[in-house]
Amino acid sequence: MINILGNQNSILNQFIYQLRDIDIQKDSMRFRRNLERIGEIFAYEISKRLEYEKTEVTTALGVAEINILKSQVVLGTILRAGLPLHAGMLNVFDAAENAFVSAYRKHHKNGKFDIQVEYVSSPDLNGKVLMLSDPMLATGLSVVLTYKQLLSYGKPAHTHIVAVLASHEGVEYLKKQLPESSFTLWLGAVDDELTAQSYIVPGLGDAGDLAFGCKV
Repeated sequence: MINILGNQNSILNQFIYQLRDIDIQKDSMRFRRNLERIGEIFAYEISKRLEYEKTEVTTALGVAEINILKSQVVLGTILRAGLPLHAGMLNVFDAAENAFVSAYRKHHKNGKFDIQVEYVSSPDLNGKVLMLSDPMLATGLSVVLTYKQLLSYGKPAHTHIVAVLASHEGVEYLKKQLPESSFTLWLGAVDDELTAQSYIVPGLGDAGDLAFGCKV
């Protein structure tokens, strides 16, 4: 299932607008905060799809019944660009376990690149709900490789994949590479093109550089 939240009128689109704007995005603190706020919105929307159980809570004046999460989730992200988006989701699922994967593009002289994974940290994932976030879903290679790396820590009951911006090509790649019943895709917006260097157009640029500064 694919959910494109930007197709609905909500404050989410204001935050995406600010992420894309070539002048506003120069403020790295604001860029990070907008990613964080978007993460909070995604987390809230995904929370509607989770399992709940009824419990009682004692107040100063009596006892009330309320539905709470049946079990906590695991939040995973790809370093470094995913950190602000992850932080926003963690603001909502504040008792979640966390997984981190260091994945990056290793470029070759012929202009092509491979995705390299150097570090993985994850709790046991067996039977748990995994939420894997990365701001940009360009080719889809990083997300698929990260997901497959995490499977060595157990098989999630279901995986929610979150990206602020995606390309049509990246979405189609995920649909081909991952079992359809195993994941739900949550997107802010889907753009039509990728450049020869596999950057989304119109996109917003390099989310990691905009959030944390240019790397050497």
